[in-house]
Amino acid sequence: VCAVAEGLRRWEARRIVLDPVMLASSGTRLLREGAVDALAQLLFPLADIVTPNLPELAALLGEDLANNESAMAHQGEKLMRLGARAVLVKGGHAAGPESVDLLIDETGISRHATPRISARNTHGTGCTLSSAIAAGLAKGKSLHEAVRSAKLYLNGALLAADRLKIGSGTGPVHHFHWAGRT
Repeated sequence: VCAVAEGLRRWEARRIVLDPVMLASSGTRLLREGAVDALAQLLFPLADIVTPNLPELAALLGEDLANNESAMAHQGEKLMRLGARAVLVKGGHAAGPESVDLLIDETGISRHATPRISARNTHGTGCTLSSAIAAGLAKGKSLHEAVRSAKLYLNGALLAADRLKIGSGTGPVHHFHWAGRT
């Protein structure tokens, strides 16, 4: 974490999207406790947006998992008070007919929802969303537009995901769904 923060400052990096991947799908912690504090202190202030899912957000704050949009917003605002400039609370782990993400920044809270998609191949959804946001920012989109277009891109990748027949078990989302081929 320290080396990444140092490099970002040295290279004067811009349009930074921080996806705090700190929990494996199995629930195993990927970062030591001290690294979580370093993440908040050193990387949050450098990032344009931090994109935790609900389990990551709860772990970052040392709180229970948010179980509704109000709790998601409250926890996202708390993360902003820890130094994040903007937070996208990814609600894909929540139940319900929609997948609701909340973008929280200095302008307020905006809701980004798509119908929940039942797919076998869901590996990499969070990384795909964060990468698509980074791509949008790199193309000069505003933060809100980058999040909106990334959410639509991920929705398409999930809709097409089960067309992929790769290995066994949970496979990846379909990153090339836009090309119209399997």
